[in-house]
Amino acid sequence: MKSYLFYFLILFSVSMVSQDLEVKGKTINPSDNINDGVIQLEVGGGVPPYTYKWSNQQTPLSSGTASGLVEGVPYSITVTDNAGTSITDEYTIETQSITEVFNGNMAPAVSALGSVLFWDPFEATGIYDPVVYADVKLIATPGWSASVEDRFVLKQWLVKEGQHVEKGQEIALVSSKDGSVDTVRSSANGKLKYLVGEGKVIYNSDNPEDVIEQGAHYLAEIEYDTPEIIRHPNGDPVTKNIPFIVIWLVLGATFFTIRMGFINIRGFRHSISLAKGKYDDPDAPGQVTHFQALATAVSGTVGLGNIAGVAVAVSLGGAGATFWMIVCGLLGMSSKFVECTLGVKYRDILPDGRVFGGPMNYLRYGLEKRNLKGFGKVLAGLFAVLAVGASFGGGNMFQANQSFEQLAGQFSMLEGNGFWFGVITAILVGVVIIGGIQSIAKVTGRVVPIMASIYIIAALAVIIVNIQNIGPAFSAIIDGAFSPSALKGGVIGVLVVGFQRAAFSNEAGVGSAAIAHSAAKTNHPPSEGFVALLEPFIDTVVVCTLTALVLIFTGMHEVEGLAGAQLTSDAFGSVISWFPYVLGIAVFLFAFSTMISWSYYGMRAWTYLFGKSKRSEMLYKILFLVFVVVGASVSLGAVLDFSDMMILAMSFPNIIGLYIMSGEVKGDLREYWKKLKNNQLYKKQNT
Repeated sequence: MKSYLFYFLILFSVSMVSQDLEVKGKTINPSDNINDGVIQLEVGGGVPPYTYKWSNQQTPLSSGTASGLVEGVPYSITVTDNAGTSITDEYTIETQSITEVFNGNMAPAVSALGSVLFWDPFEATGIYDPVVYADVKLIATPGWSASVEDRFVLKQWLVKEGQHVEKGQEIALVSSKDGSVDTVRSSANGKLKYLVGEGKVIYNSDNPEDVIEQGAHYLAEIEYDTPEIIRHPNGDPVTKNIPFIVIWLVLGATFFTIRMGFINIRGFRHSISLAKGKYDDPDAPGQVTHFQALATAVSGTVGLGNIAGVAVAVSLGGAGATFWMIVCGLLGMSSKFVECTLGVKYRDILPDGRVFGGPMNYLRYGLEKRNLKGFGKVLAGLFAVLAVGASFGGGNMFQANQSFEQLAGQFSMLEGNGFWFGVITAILVGVVIIGGIQSIAKVTGRVVPIMASIYIIAALAVIIVNIQNIGPAFSAIIDGAFSPSALKGGVIGVLVVGFQRAAFSNEAGVGSAAIAHSAAKTNHPPSEGFVALLEPFIDTVVVCTLTALVLIFTGMHEVEGLAGAQLTSDAFGSVISWFPYVLGIAVFLFAFSTMISWSYYGMRAWTYLFGKSKRSEMLYKILFLVFVVVGASVSLGAVLDFSDMMILAMSFPNIIGLYIMSGEVKGDLREYWKKLKNNQLYKKQNT
């Protein structure tokens, strides 16, 4: 009887295994909103349990359902059973609204442009392995979170230090302020190392050093038997790449810093004198003062990136990213000097006083002087096309979209009224830009100092309230810059995050600011270069750094799972309860000033392509205002991502031209220094 039962079980097992693995997929498009597609799988046969390998990196290997997917984009899935049998299939969620069609069609374009901008030449040539490995597994205190108010004490170790432990094994007892005791279990196999002695405090929320220090809540680490690859939920390895666009911008900035003899440091004092109007000649050609040109250009760069982008950088790269952000900002000052000097030198002033300048001019006519006429035309045309696209997207729709979301989060009455918000914003923008650069300069000359002052004063208030944290904060920045954990990508990972945020924020090397500065009243092109080098200093070294310090001083850099702008808002709100409302308004002012500045940048690129008539200018302005409404009222996902990337792409033709003409700028700088030393420059009396 037993032998019959044995054979029956074998036959039953074989029959179960012999059933073919079957996968049926169901696609769901729950609404007209973009990026909310769902794919559900029904799996049968084979040998359970099943593993699901999705092309979407955020879907876990254990999940048969993927959500938050882009409609109109194919997703692949490989289902593998316990016997190793696998089936690969592909599914596309059908689009059902015009916004989903746009988004789905633009997603491949974003991917293609991203593969160029964020291509890693070091990885491609095999110089380094971008995969992030973990040597140790850190064991966190049970019940800890960045906002917890508690005191955790290591009551007792259950395993001796240096011993090998297994995953799930009990290793320690931890007590809380209320007397409760939690058992800590190992989350990996490896050798145990104590980070806290028995009877010692692990984490105390009343101790500012614990709040600010990255990883203060860890009580032990387990050294893996062999280093483990850190993976996304879908099993793909996490990589810390060095994007080509960051290398391009930072190498350019470093080259110009050395080529111009560290003009970012030597010229700083003189640049402040120029911005204050000490050398403003009322009879000089141009349309706006040095300060107005600076305010217009600053308003184009100081924006959402300084609030949301910095929060993302510090949460990804840790406190150490702040240090590298400052270094990159200082280097970027030299790039701005070179491009804005050339912007004035090659500008074209019409009889009616309108000024046409910027990279389009110096790329075309500056290279023509060097017998590179055809090459210059190609670079100038490419730059102009990218600048028009960037002005409609990153300089317009993106700003309207994000400012509406931020304000709607603080003022509930705005929810669902994106269209009317866009209409009102378009009217406000229209009132300013119809008047041209002089009108834009007057508004930015008033708005920029006000909004920057509000933001800086609030940031300083938060820092002063938490001034006792100054030691731990700066120690976290320095330690994080030179000895960060593997989870932050090591030194290279943190450096790249910091450089990336600074380069994206101050746009040094992108060429956009040269368009605004070319309208400045001056007889000496280098004088505007001096004024322009203040931009990265204000944008990155001051505003971005203050945002980072607010996050670090309040301990919010340790919070995970919050969007960038919300993280910054919460950091301010932790000290000034009502400030998130002010920050919401500041975000709108940042976005508004960015839009009016980019309208001018885009218009000058547009007139380069389609003619300098006033009719051509008006057509562009009308289109620009339409896109303000579209940006605020419609979710455009990949369209915004693509147009935002176009801003970075502008740096390719621009920096090529700057390299070629850097010798010319150096010669002009030498002449300018001579005139300054010999008192041959116009200088206001009694100033």
